[in-house]
Amino acid sequence: MLTGQLALLVAAVFSGAALYINVAEQPARLELDDRSLLTEWKPAYKHGLAMQAPLAIVGFLLGLAAWWQSDHAGWVLGALLMVANWPVTFFAIMPTNNRLMAIDPASAGPESRAMIERWGLLHAARTALGFAASLAFLWASLS
Repeated sequence: MLTGQLALLVAAVFSGAALYINVAEQPARLELDDRSLLTEWKPAYKHGLAMQAPLAIVGFLLGLAAWWQSDHAGWVLGALLMVANWPVTFFAIMPTNNRLMAIDPASAGPESRAMIERWGLLHAARTALGFAASLAFLWASLS
């Protein structure tokens, strides 16, 4: 079923992007001084949001469509895991994002560094949700 395979593809792309942020981008930026760290984080966050937010919605919609076509629980489970990224972002990650965006890089310091470190841990939840959705979609596609 093409719809399901597309849902799996979108979830895998989302997961790969989220994992890249956690294992490559975040550790690299943490090597920077406080001002450069915040200066780098701000546009990287905006670009990541522009990429990952639509992927979460598209994966959710494709998962629902595959579930409607086949009635396999794996599709709806994967769809729910994909869309769960939205409330996790709004309620858990967004308060940290908003605080970081309000800081002028010229006044960055240990507090902004600690928030970016916390942001990285919070972002790991998005990575986990993406991989869980990918596994649910894989399970449904193999059934």
